[in-house]
Amino acid sequence: MEVDDPKQIILQVGSTLKKLRKEKQLSLEELSELTGVSKLTLGNIERGETNPTVGMLWKISKGISLPFMALFSSENPVNLYRAGEGLRFASDQKNWVVEPIFKNASHDIEMYRAYLQPNSSYHPEVHHMNTTEIATVMTGTITIHVNEEIYTLNQYDSISFRADGSHSYSNHTNSEVVLHITLKYGI
Repeated sequence: MEVDDPKQIILQVGSTLKKLRKEKQLSLEELSELTGVSKLTLGNIERGETNPTVGMLWKISKGISLPFMALFSSENPVNLYRAGEGLRFASDQKNWVVEPIFKNASHDIEMYRAYLQPNSSYHPEVHHMNTTEIATVMTGTITIHVNEEIYTLNQYDSISFRADGSHSYSNHTNSEVVLHITLKYGI
């Protein structure tokens, strides 16, 4: 199955968030306190009235202790995700875009295609405790900061690190970098 219309996915995320919030018996105010996302914004997301940023969704998933992709329910046994089509999330600066690829049924592994624009950096939210991030460079060269260490990766190089600490991605070239990212949750 191909990914649906992005507007439908935004409505689906809102519906899923509302369902998860009610299952956890949380008010919008309580969810706001847990996530650091305003009550107004959470209400707009639940009603499908806003397209949340990737940072906002990370805050929400971390605040309710669920993997990021738990906000996107899929009942289909076969899912096809084509590059550049379907669901995409951009950072606030629009220089980092991720496309969810797959999640496994137990919600502990997720895969993404990520794009970092030329001469820019992305500093993601600290992920859930005990989360491992694996990044493979598909095109380009990237510098990855993990805590106080700096690593430069070229095409097809891979790195694995604990993502519940400080980390960032920097593209110091004039070409877009494409990454394949896998998250393994320890929650």
